[in-house]
Amino acid sequence: MARLTSILLSLISLLMMTGPGAAAVAAEPAASAREAPVVVFNRTVATFRASFLGTPPDDRARRTRQTLSELLGRAGAGEVSTHAEPQGMVIRLDGAFAMILLPEDADRLRGETLEAATARTVEALRQVVSETREGRDRMFLLRGLALAAAATVALALLTLAVLRVRRRLRAKAHALIGARADRLRIGDAQLLHPAKVAEVVGACITLSAWLLLLLLSYQWLSFVLERFPYTRPWGEQLQAYLLGVAYSLGTGVLGALPDLLVAVLIFMLARSAIGLVSPLFDRAGQHGGALGWLDADTVRPTRAVFTIGVWLFAIVMAYPYLPGAGSEAFKGMSVLVGLMLTVGGASLVSQGASGLILMYSRTLRVGEYVRAADHEGTVTEMGMFTTRIRTGMGEEVTLPNALLLGTVTKNYSRSVVGRGYVVDTTLTIGYDTPWREVESMMLEAARRTTGVLAAPAPRVFQTALSDFYIEYRLVCQAVPGEPRPRAEVLTMLHQHLLDVFNERGVQIMSPHYISDPAEPKLVARPAASDAPARQDS
Repeated sequence: MARLTSILLSLISLLMMTGPGAAAVAAEPAASAREAPVVVFNRTVATFRASFLGTPPDDRARRTRQTLSELLGRAGAGEVSTHAEPQGMVIRLDGAFAMILLPEDADRLRGETLEAATARTVEALRQVVSETREGRDRMFLLRGLALAAAATVALALLTLAVLRVRRRLRAKAHALIGARADRLRIGDAQLLHPAKVAEVVGACITLSAWLLLLLLSYQWLSFVLERFPYTRPWGEQLQAYLLGVAYSLGTGVLGALPDLLVAVLIFMLARSAIGLVSPLFDRAGQHGGALGWLDADTVRPTRAVFTIGVWLFAIVMAYPYLPGAGSEAFKGMSVLVGLMLTVGGASLVSQGASGLILMYSRTLRVGEYVRAADHEGTVTEMGMFTTRIRTGMGEEVTLPNALLLGTVTKNYSRSVVGRGYVVDTTLTIGYDTPWREVESMMLEAARRTTGVLAAPAPRVFQTALSDFYIEYRLVCQAVPGEPRPRAEVLTMLHQHLLDVFNERGVQIMSPHYISDPAEPKLVARPAASDAPARQDS
């Protein structure tokens, strides 16, 4: 009996073959033929991967599809049965031959067996039979149309609700931003512009609303497609894709939580280390130095260097535990950061190292009056990369720290007693004027200058005995009663020098004095006391 059945199956397979003169050959390996799915009612029932009796998989799939369409059109009981044959598993529908599955038709890449492939095919065929019956049921189709219409109305109502909520949220956000934006100020400068912030917040609300509407439309389309038998596989695919994305995101988040907790723990330990050392820096800043190497001038840069170093160490330690650290995006970002540091790192490191050397060598301090690189003024700020100097002419000069480290710097505030800075000027007077009288006049001019201190007393030095004159240098210490730049004090000192020498009848021929003129070069007494002329603006 089994032999007779095998002969009948061979004859049926020969009738399903296309083309004359086909040879009866055994089933070929699955690797030598392409896959051919059997799709009925938009649903894949089986997948053929091997040739059978010389019939390739695509011809087998086409013939099987035609056979199933004819069997489903008979409107029978829809009973699916199987039995094993030497060639494979035979699947029947209502007792009629539907298809045969070969061992090579199983998905070997996934480790599927012929029995598992048969069970999957039977389940799919039964579902197709059920959907075929539903497609002939008018009440079922009318019910599907009613549910689709109800879902469409619900989508329209939800769309109107989302748009209305979006408008209300935008209005409330604008009002809240307008009321709170004025509080974010530094002095008279407003940190955030209300119109710009409102525009950004409004764009975020609109984007969120459209994303929600897109998700609702996606769900509506999936629901409507699943109401009808012919389009049900498409709806199931849409739903499975959305659930697959949600599942992937959920599992990704849950899988990243342990590593993320380790990264958070590393950052918390770094913050605790910074907080543990902060009281030491606070005491050093308040009491002028709790340690010998740490004083009030180096507290701020030391705190910054320590904080940056701890956070960099924490980032390096936590980087492997961050979500997506091994992804191509993170690798590309690492390459970009490395390239940026390679291109601009030399200058950056040079400026930063120069700033640290200037701070820790105490070459300059904030508030000191210095001269560096043809610029003279009061140091107002010392940063990691630049130093700011405010000149006496109302200018603020920003100098790179590498330039300050590589040039000669004169500090007029370091050698003074107490507060203030050194003010000096040079005059050349002929040999015919007694040097004691010249010193007396220069000291008198210093005494008349507001801001020049009496203690320590000003001093006059004879720095050179040239061919035609003696070079005198007046050195004094100045602390203005009001905040007054060194250039202003020096201007007042020069004015008093001119006045005193003119009063004593001594002419100043600096710096190119060669011989005495026929008449002394003095200013007449009335003109010497006149106030400077005012120019009308």
